[in-house]
Amino acid sequence: MTATPNKLPLWQWILLFIGATVMSFIGYAALVGGSELSQMMGYPGLTIVCAAILLGMYALLVKLLEQRWPTNLPLRKAIPHSLLGLLVGFLFMVLVVSTIVASGCAVISWKGFSGAEQFNMLMLFLAVAVGEEIICRGVIFRLIDERWNTWVALLVSALLFGWMHISNDNATWWSSMAIAIEAGLLLAAAYKWSGTLWVPIGIHWAWNYVQGNVFGLAVSGSKAGTTILATTVNGPDIITGGAFGPEASIVAVILGTFFTLVFLANRYRRTTPRH
Repeated sequence: MTATPNKLPLWQWILLFIGATVMSFIGYAALVGGSELSQMMGYPGLTIVCAAILLGMYALLVKLLEQRWPTNLPLRKAIPHSLLGLLVGFLFMVLVVSTIVASGCAVISWKGFSGAEQFNMLMLFLAVAVGEEIICRGVIFRLIDERWNTWVALLVSALLFGWMHISNDNATWWSSMAIAIEAGLLLAAAYKWSGTLWVPIGIHWAWNYVQGNVFGLAVSGSKAGTTILATTVNGPDIITGGAFGPEASIVAVILGTFFTLVFLANRYRRTTPRH
């Protein structure tokens, strides 16, 4: 007998969460410590392989514990939905930084461009996005949404996502709450709207890369590596985000809330019967 999603036993939920978390940590460890593998296939190749393995292992976990293949990873939507997510993530971060600059709290200057190093970082953030989206949207949000309802899933998954960043460098209670609102809710809303992991993966991927390696700002408290631009902030932390980066800015919270509402409104309009 095939287990229906809303009757999945709690112990299977826990196993799915633990399994997804463990395999994500293994993927990160391979990226950080896999110097020999990196030399063999190149760092971008290693990150792509890690991302593919994470997605494959997630699919197998769902099949093993839920007796079904995951419906949120349709291959036919992988490219269009990922591209849509990349566009949204790029637009979001450009709007955030542009607003901070327009307020007089930051100045942007050209720094330089290295194609190889930028490609390395772009691929690194792909693996990061895949790992975190599998855990937060593919497991936590999805299972709560299927068991109870979307609003509970939005709240719980967003708070957990914010809490996951509390131990980052330069993190505060405010930065974690800001990430919960602007990113936790937005990524979950994008997942609910699309029904696939591809859109939130794309948003997460572009968000981190553009924030760090394009604009040269801290990504969730961590300094970016090689950057294309140098952004110097000189305003209050509530506007600029301070040492944590623009994710702790009220600008990002407001824009993230707006993007979230757009996704949810479109989801509601699409699923509401017309009379």
